Amino acid sequence: MTRHYDLIAIGGGSGGLSVAERAARYGAKCAVVESGRLGGTCVNVGCVPKKVVWFGASIAHTLEDAAHYGFRLGETRFDWSALKASRDAYVQGINDWYHTYLSDSDIDEVVGTARFVDTGTIEVEGQRFTADHIVIAPGGAPLVPDTPGAELGITSDGFFALERLPRRVAVVGSGYIAVELAGMLNALGSDVTMLLRREHLLRNFDAMLRENLTEEMFGDGIDILARTQVREIAREADGSLCIECENGQRLEGFDELIWAIGRYPLTQALDLAAAGVNTDEQGYIPTDKFQQTNVDKVYAIGDVTGRAQLTPVAIAAGRRLADRLFGGMQDRHLSYENIPTVVFSHPPIGTVGLTESIARDRHGDSVKVYQTRFTAMYNALTERKQKTAMKLVTVGAREKVVGCHVIGPGADEMLQGFAVAIRMGASKQDLDDTVAIHPTSAEELVTMR
Repeated sequence: MTRHYDLIAIGGGSGGLSVAERAARYGAKCAVVESGRLGGTCVNVGCVPKKVVWFGASIAHTLEDAAHYGFRLGETRFDWSALKASRDAYVQGINDWYHTYLSDSDIDEVVGTARFVDTGTIEVEGQRFTADHIVIAPGGAPLVPDTPGAELGITSDGFFALERLPRRVAVVGSGYIAVELAGMLNALGSDVTMLLRREHLLRNFDAMLRENLTEEMFGDGIDILARTQVREIAREADGSLCIECENGQRLEGFDELIWAIGRYPLTQALDLAAAGVNTDEQGYIPTDKFQQTNVDKVYAIGDVTGRAQLTPVAIAAGRRLADRLFGGMQDRHLSYENIPTVVFSHPPIGTVGLTESIARDRHGDSVKVYQTRFTAMYNALTERKQKTAMKLVTVGAREKVVGCHVIGPGADEMLQGFAVAIRMGASKQDLDDTVAIHPTSAEELVTMR
């Protein structure tokens, strides 16, 4: 017997759960299909457990600074297994809660892997389901390259499964996942080497951010090897990993190698061709501004679209889609401009809007930039003179703020409010006219000259 719904979400991550929950509020009969743990990447092997480890790494830095604030600490030891146990219990609690969340929202939970039969029908573990609207939101997974010995390494998923802190680790990649993992491991006591295929970390971020982060990571003792392509990985007799590089360099003695070279969309098992849904060369599903695929009443949200692969983006897109389909908001959609994001590096980065380079490409000589670099008050007393740097990118005679970029302690928490201001079209004068909160690092954003 085929069961029919108003909406089926394929994927029990942030996007799928959000669109189903919002649609159910409007009275729609909904189902969520998921083959793994509810909550998706973010809850299980992404944002949530990552932030827990980041807090632990931040405490390690604080312990280093404590003596400069008058504390005389005895021997301190870090227990990776204790942190992992607490983190995993916390994540499991969230994961378990989602089952109650679906039940309380009158949303059916379908366990298994979905595949399309036609535009309005899917099959899960031999049972068929139909829906007026189908939302594709299966998320993505970490890439592993086609390199000899690549299977000897792990991905970000494997990082969260580590039972002990590696003594020496290689992180291959230059994006935000790579720098976050490298920073956390280094702070907690690992000897970290980063291997970059190209010249820079975070190459899609503003140059000020990547330059300052590179300087800080070097200062923390992380070895960063630019233009270093992995050719082969081998297991040595002592159990350690050896990395052969394209430039002839041989790197030895690693306990772990972590691939952080990107992600791919989980579209292969869906049999999208049966529904006529188009994908690009990488398997991502193109959509219009309403999350509509090329097939009527079939939609895609979240990482599977290849746009702004961030948890809050998937949530926002899902809720707006439900508002449009069931809430009578005909033009409701997510704007993909001015999406704020944070990199939980050490120190953290907060960024929203255009980089200086992109702004100059688009607006030429009408761009004016304000920036500052200083030692935050916290670091005035510490041996580590970690720098904070900020940049405002403005355009036109009104000096409309089109970009805000911050690196330094507290950047992760201070950005949200400035993102609201930028979305509302704030000018440099609007920031200047705002009374500063003193003494804070954030006040520099409203006093910059």
